[in-house]
Formats: sequence, C-alpha cells, structure tokens
Amino acid sequence: MAKKRILSGMRPTGPLHLGNLHGALANWKMMQDDYECFFFIADWHALTSDYDSTGPIQGYAMDIFMDWLSVGLSPEKSTLFVQSHIKEHAELFLLLSMITPLPWLERNPTYKEQIAELKNKDLSTFGFLGYPVLQAADIIMYKANGVPVGIDQAPHVEITREIARRFNHFYGDIFPIPETILTETPKILGIDRRKMSKSYNNAIFLSDSPEEIQNKVSQMITDPQRARRTDPGNPDICNVFSFHQLYSDQETVQRVNRECPEAQIGCVECKRMMAENLIKTLEPVREQRAYYEAHPDMLRAIIEDGNHRARGVARKTMEEIRTAVKI
Repeated sequence: MAKKRILSGMRPTGPLHLGNLHGALANWKMMQDDYECFFFIADWHALTSDYDSTGPIQGYAMDIFMDWLSVGLSPEKSTLFVQSHIKEHAELFLLLSMITPLPWLERNPTYKEQIAELKNKDLSTFGFLGYPVLQAADIIMYKANGVPVGIDQAPHVEITREIARRFNHFYGDIFPIPETILTETPKILGIDRRKMSKSYNNAIFLSDSPEEIQNKVSQMITDPQRARRTDPGNPDICNVFSFHQLYSDQETVQRVNRECPEAQIGCVECKRMMAENLIKTLEPVREQRAYYEAHPDMLRAIIEDGNHRARGVARKTMEEIRTAVKI
C-alpha cells in the first residue's frame, strides 16, 4: 500500500528556535517513516512581509536547511527543496488566482492578525492578501493528502481545500482534497513569557552556543509573584518549570515541583539546572550543524537533489493542469 503524501514548509525569515522545533520539526521527523514527505523553504512567502529587505533570505534558507538536517530530517526519507527553484509553483499560483473569490482571502482569520502583529510593515499589498493562494499552489502541486499544522494554522488548509474543490469543479478531478493533520505541540514561551518569536527578540535558537543559552535562560521570567528568594513559588505558572518538563529528567522535575513551592530552591539555581539540561539535549543538534557548516558542498548537493525530485513531480502535475485548463 502506497504511503500518503504530506507537505509543509517554513518561511526563511530568521534562524529556527525551540518553538519551531516543538511546533513543527519534531512532528515532521516522526512522520517521515509513515508518509511520503515534501518539506520546503517558502522563500517566495518570505517576500509577502519582507519584500523591502530581501538580503538575508538566502542565508536564512541555508540556516534552516542545516537546522532541518541537524534535528533529523532525512534527505533519503523526505524531499527537501526550495520553493523559488520550482517555477511551476508560480504558474499554478497564477492559474489559481483566476478562480479564487476575493472574499475568501479577505475573511482569512490570520490576515488581520498578521497585519496587527506586523504593524511596523506596510502589508497592504496584493502579495500579502493573496498568499493563501500561493500556499494552495504549494500544497496541491504535489497532490498532498494532508498538511501537518497546529490548530492556529488550520484555517490556511481550509482555504486550500476550498480552492482545490473549486478547481476540480471547473476542470475535472485533478487534485485530492488535502486533510488537515492537527499535531499536538507543547506550549513554548519565550524568555519574556510571550509567544516565542524572532520578532519579539525572546527566542532561544537551535544554533545558539551554550554560552548564549545560559545567558538567555538567566533572563527568563519565572513566577511573577516570587519577588525574593524566600518567597514560595508556583511551578504551574513558571516558564522555567515548563522547560524543565521538556528537557530535564523526571527526578529533577519532581524536585523542582516539590521544593519551589516551599522556597527550598531559588530561581537562579533552578535556571542553572534547566540551562545545563537544555544545552545537553541540544548538543547532538549543534554537532550535526557544525558538520554541515564545515561541508557546504554537501549541503548544496542535498538541496539540489531535493529540488530535482520536487521539480519532476511539479512538471508532471503542471502537464495535467494545462491539459485540463486547455491552455
């Protein structure tokens, strides 16, 4: 029985952080054995918000590839590629834009949210309004059966499903309707207790050195009600404790959970222990990343091989589409 196919991507807007690891990469890694996987760098999507500062995009794309490989995405198991290297995406985006009703885009629930979040940027562009159409082209180009996303991204997949159904209605059953594959993700907050984000400058990156991790962990906000060392703390509302639950052994988690409410352990010691465990957990990732940094030709060969494989699928799909559309 053939494996079902899934597709997902990441925008190269900066280095990847722990939120990206737990929000997507850990799930992608696990899915590689059960699905035929296509994972891509969405560099055209980066232009929807960073069209006026494109210089870093290529460098970020290479950084993301190194992070992917370092956490365990396999070029043997998955097709890893760069969106802009597959020109067929642009052609399908154009065709889909002809049939997508404008109200579908205007009601996109993340459209206004992102405009509010990125209010320092002028996002009143056709590209930003129409990015769900490009996203639909990315997905249905590979006839993906599913798209792994968190609950907040589910509306994006629903727009893709509507566009695919509308295309099939006009031109015949070319595309499967992709399912939303909801993935459970631990809640990872930044060092300031807000959502971990590059734009908030509160992220711990996969590429951070042990010294950088120690420095960032030392700045983490703990229980806001615990002003002094002698004050009892509440692990349930402490961001450092949530990291202990992910990166420390059960004995340490139980110790912190027991001693913090009785003020037997201070925040400085608690952070130190957590930082040591986080650094130890990320050590294999750092080692793999250092390997690819030292072998850029190998990295480029992996990317080109993925591009070649993705391009073969995309060209076949576009032949079907041109025949169906009669153009």
